[in-house]
Amino acid sequence: MNVDQLRAALPQWVEASRKYTSEGNVASYIPELAKAPAHALGATIMGRSGEVIRAGETDSPFTMQSISKVFTLLLALIDNGEDGVFAKVGMEPTGDDFNSMLKLELVEPGKPFNPLINAGAIAVSSLIHGDTPAAKTERILSFFSETAGGAKLTVNEDVFRSESATAHRNRSLAYFLKDNEVLGEDIDVEDVLQVYFKHCSIDVTCEQLARMALLLAFDGTDPLTGREVVPRRYVQIAKTFMIMCGMYNASGEFAIKVGIPAKSGVSGGILALVPGEYGIGVIGPALGSKGNSTAGVHLLETMSTALDWRIF
Repeated sequence: MNVDQLRAALPQWVEASRKYTSEGNVASYIPELAKAPAHALGATIMGRSGEVIRAGETDSPFTMQSISKVFTLLLALIDNGEDGVFAKVGMEPTGDDFNSMLKLELVEPGKPFNPLINAGAIAVSSLIHGDTPAAKTERILSFFSETAGGAKLTVNEDVFRSESATAHRNRSLAYFLKDNEVLGEDIDVEDVLQVYFKHCSIDVTCEQLARMALLLAFDGTDPLTGREVVPRRYVQIAKTFMIMCGMYNASGEFAIKVGIPAKSGVSGGILALVPGEYGIGVIGPALGSKGNSTAGVHLLETMSTALDWRIF
């Protein structure tokens, strides 16, 4: 299917998937997220030459939420190397909810199973270099903006405050990590949480998300400029985690039905990519029971089937 055919087909696929918004609910445990329109659905696809194909509600910004964990992982790898990161987090899927603390207590040595669950992402946030939470957040924003092709990304302060005020489970996880010595003696738990909540609250549009995904699709080298932004090895690690853990504890089903690397967030966003071809940004705020956009997942499955995108 060429670009013109894809441009003609995408609006039809979006409208066919829109009915699946009725099978989900907008996240309400973060009050600001509950304001999102439940029946919204949009998608942007970006190709290697920067061509953009879009349909549905793609213009309104939304917060990255857990999608940001992919990029803080990349930055932590740049800052600390593989050994430094994986001394604090594991490399295995959990099969548990993204905010579960069950295995932190049951499994020695008590470090998070992977960087994409909340406990793992909090540990990764502690590894970002910077003298203060503000300095770390500024580095994260600068790095995220670079991966988005130079777009100036910002923190949604309303979502940040809402998230921080209601994050009782995440605070429990962070203090548990402190007790397990995953967070070192010199690390202030509230400082780490501020960094974590801030990067989850970064606003993006579907096009910016697709641009970030395009960089991953080309293993960290920007196909529009030819410049390496992230070392290829680190992007390979991130994409492997996306396949194993990127869609929470529905990752196995997504891998079988859709078959491409992806990462979701509870704002309803999904970043997905077709290696060597496309970066994809999707927004559909209505979520299923496992925290993924109901219509967004259906749309990606439709596209993957029609275009034979599965990588295995």
